Amino acid sequence: MKTWLRPSTNKTILLLASCVFFGGCSDNGSNAQSPVAESPTIVASEEKPLPNEFKEGEAKFNSFCSRCHGAQARGTNNGPPLVHKIYEPNHHADMAFQRAAARGVKSHHWKFGNMPKIEGVVPEDVTHIIGYVRWLQRQAGIF
Repeated sequence: MKTWLRPSTNKTILLLASCVFFGGCSDNGSNAQSPVAESPTIVASEEKPLPNEFKEGEAKFNSFCSRCHGAQARGTNNGPPLVHKIYEPNHHADMAFQRAAARGVKSHHWKFGNMPKIEGVVPEDVTHIIGYVRWLQRQAGIF
């Protein structure tokens, strides 16, 4: 039987497909990334001013989240950047942010440890925070 690709090409395709399949998201942290300093963080443009509709979200983010996730969600040594392709809406929907704030979350993408439940934050606060983070992500070209 004749194939339309050379055997070396078939092996290359198989190797690439395996890397994509086995390099995907895991729930046990096996593909956790290095700390922020070594991870690619996408920075939102500072040229465009924050629209008024996201200012409440920014204030709540600064109050509840920035200690770990950094200014403008760029990350710190205590928590990952949220302005990162891992947190785009198709991979981490808005409900994932709601759940993380309400229940905490087991570390599975990064080596920062588990995220604790955020005391004092209510779902409406998180909705405002999500709006702000999504705006930052859009400015950075993530989606």
